Amino acid sequence: MTSTANSDRFQAVLEPKRLVRLVYLARLSLAWAILIAAVTTWGVSDADKTLIVTLTFVLAHVFTAGSYFWSDVRQRPLTNAFCYLQMLTDVLVVTSVVHVTDGQFAALYILVNAAAAIVLPVRGALLITALGLVLYAGDVVLVQVASPFDPPSYVPLVLQLFVFSLAGAGASYISVQLKAAGSGRAELAAELKRVRLREADILQNIRSGIVSVSEAGELLFANSSAASLLGMNLEARIGFPILDELAVLAPGLSDALRLAADDGLSGGRAEVTLQRGTAAVPLGVTITTTRAGDDEPPGTRTITAIFQDISDQKRLEQLHLRAQRLEAVTELSASLAHEIKNPLASIRSAVEQMTVRPAATDDERTLGHLIVRESDRLSRLLSEFLDFARVRVTKQEHVDLAAVVRGACRLADEHPFKPDGATVEVVVGDGPLIVSGDEDLLHRAVFNLTLNAVQATRPGTVVRVLVERAGAHRVPRGVPALEAGAIVIDVVDEGPGLDPSVRERLFEPFTTTKPGGSGLGLAITYRAIEAHRGVLLVDTNERGTRFSVLLPIGTDLSGENS
Repeated sequence: MTSTANSDRFQAVLEPKRLVRLVYLARLSLAWAILIAAVTTWGVSDADKTLIVTLTFVLAHVFTAGSYFWSDVRQRPLTNAFCYLQMLTDVLVVTSVVHVTDGQFAALYILVNAAAAIVLPVRGALLITALGLVLYAGDVVLVQVASPFDPPSYVPLVLQLFVFSLAGAGASYISVQLKAAGSGRAELAAELKRVRLREADILQNIRSGIVSVSEAGELLFANSSAASLLGMNLEARIGFPILDELAVLAPGLSDALRLAADDGLSGGRAEVTLQRGTAAVPLGVTITTTRAGDDEPPGTRTITAIFQDISDQKRLEQLHLRAQRLEAVTELSASLAHEIKNPLASIRSAVEQMTVRPAATDDERTLGHLIVRESDRLSRLLSEFLDFARVRVTKQEHVDLAAVVRGACRLADEHPFKPDGATVEVVVGDGPLIVSGDEDLLHRAVFNLTLNAVQATRPGTVVRVLVERAGAHRVPRGVPALEAGAIVIDVVDEGPGLDPSVRERLFEPFTTTKPGGSGLGLAITYRAIEAHRGVLLVDTNERGTRFSVLLPIGTDLSGENS
């Protein structure tokens, strides 16, 4: 950990902008140092050296101020030309310092060479090193020495130039290695950032909610689907305890997270309930636990809950159970209808013959008419039973649902039992609305639903019937026939809604809220939609009821695309 931190700090120092700021600071410090040194010896210093110190001080401050304005105030990029100007200025400043101190601070060239090796390419750094060598040698040979050197006096100069050259070359080599290491670290960091962005994008866009908490119950992560499902701003709660708030909305989810935090269990599955307003939404939850590693302190486990709304799944399970019950009732209905209808016809015929005998009394005729009337009613009920049992697609053709809906709604709107002032409004979506199936069967199903809505709506209200292509959010998961696309027919009334006890049995035979109704209309409608591989859903509240029919697009009843 310590070596990694030191390496990070070292790489941070080598960052060009930060290094240039250090160059600014070093340049100004050096300018002030020689100025202070000159002031303290003002009376004994040569006029030429005093002038050089003054010019160097002014040059350092003016150039540094301009450079700072360019790089930090205007935030312009540090180009090679900009860096070359900085190094050239520093070479001149150091040469001035070396000249006025008679070569006592010649080692400053090594610092300039090191800085050049970092901010410039290798050739540029070597060029700055060579320039420093030429200026230093020229200052020593041409300026500081009044008479030609004796041969032995060249030895210190040559050794210094050799040391400067070696230091410049070494700094360039080290800089190349550091830049290569820094480039590798930068590429690794960039790749890690891309991976994290991809992971975050995947987690944010999947339909399942994901919530991660610490063992103390603090929220560590939550995706947008979790916030949407729970109806909470989870991003603002990152780093704060969340389990108590979850306990209000979804006690089962909160309890599962607490249990996993306490026991460290992983892979648990559960079904919990989310309270969303007045509605209870079932959630399927999977709990996973990331255990602390050997080098991690205790209490650092992460508990993650992956959950999703399983309302569609539960609804489909209910649909499957209902279909199984209807199949059993269908077989029984067909058998009973056949067994009863023929003897009933014989009884009716015999009673009718008895009532027309001349010897029949008035009481006998009255009773006979009653038996005939009830026999006819029972016969109609048996016919509906047979219709219910025989619901199947007898012919398959391309059916325009828009035309079917308009025709069914027109008949329902003209029904004599329609409440006063109630109307039927039809809305047809764009594009072709074609399915494969039995037009007569689909017409009967839509008519039954619309007539029920007309009879259930309040006086003076509107029954709205909408047919359009279904969006992906409307198609329940787990229905293979609808995966390629669906058309939805919504029939919405403004009645008082359905009683919960009736809603559970709504599509079962003999379930009705109408006086004198047989309770087979919706059961027949349900079987007709199911025969077309569609689904029939219902949503209801005190403001009205919506029946939704979803039929597959372009799919025949053998499962092949038409």
